[in-house]
Amino acid sequence: MGVAMTQHKQVDNQLEIIEFLIDETRPDGSVYSGHYGINVAKVLEIIRLPEVTNVPSKHDPSVLGAFSLRGKVLPILDLAAWLDKNMAGTENAKVIVTEFSGVQAAFLVSAVRSIHRLTWDRIEAPNRYVQAYSRDSITGILRIDDRVLFVLDMEKILASMDSSLDMSRIEVDSTPVEDAGQFNLLVADDSSSLRAILRSSLEKSGFTVTTAKSGREAWDLLLQAQDEAQAEGVPVTDRIHLVVSDIEMPEMDGHELTVKIRANPATRDMPVILFSSLITEALRLKGVRAGADRQVSKPDLPGLNSIVRELIAEKLHK
Repeated sequence: MGVAMTQHKQVDNQLEIIEFLIDETRPDGSVYSGHYGINVAKVLEIIRLPEVTNVPSKHDPSVLGAFSLRGKVLPILDLAAWLDKNMAGTENAKVIVTEFSGVQAAFLVSAVRSIHRLTWDRIEAPNRYVQAYSRDSITGILRIDDRVLFVLDMEKILASMDSSLDMSRIEVDSTPVEDAGQFNLLVADDSSSLRAILRSSLEKSGFTVTTAKSGREAWDLLLQAQDEAQAEGVPVTDRIHLVVSDIEMPEMDGHELTVKIRANPATRDMPVILFSSLITEALRLKGVRAGADRQVSKPDLPGLNSIVRELIAEKLHK
């Protein structure tokens, strides 16, 4: 019925992107094929469109329903509908079965084209126009030959299917932390909505928060802080006290950012927390090798908040 995905061992700073198509029927009747991408690490298998059972009271009209796959009932979402597009027929459609954030789900697409192996610096950050065009759901752009692939924010899309994954609804401990205002935290995540949620959550505890939309931008901010700290004769760890980073980000991923922080004498003692939907056992080991102090799986916002408080408390009592 389908093709199971073989998980390849990822080389440092490399990833594999599955390219898929969404065929859209335009108002004039013509068909346009949009090219999209998803990290292969999130994909379990690719199957034909199964028989789908309607699910009552669904809160997102793009959710088609559910189907059974080897004894498990999985929700299925029409990606074209979620992106406010009309899919041009489903006769030869494919379903991408995924697992991330501890949840399995499936996504209907028009076709699956190929797998591309590349480094994170090939992924470009999207501009505001692209974000507005896609319900703010594109986290990266990949140019291949004569076409452009849009890498989707699958966490945001999945949260529309399962409200328990919507971090904006998750309550965390907002009790003010002692002297929290003197601590500046750097948060790196390619999702604008998640950056806002993390900033709000940490600021409620009293911390000062700086955000970056990629590992590259976070590293540039650290180098800028280092130059400013040197000019003032203080260590950079007095300017930025802790880093929270996603793993999947355009230009530079969280693992490479962590490696750079550890390799730089001025920042090597700076605490780093990786906060990602891809904390599998293999990626956890990769995070350990990179030098991360802690690793937390999305959407465990309370767990992240607790670890930030723990690491800051250690700094307070040094």
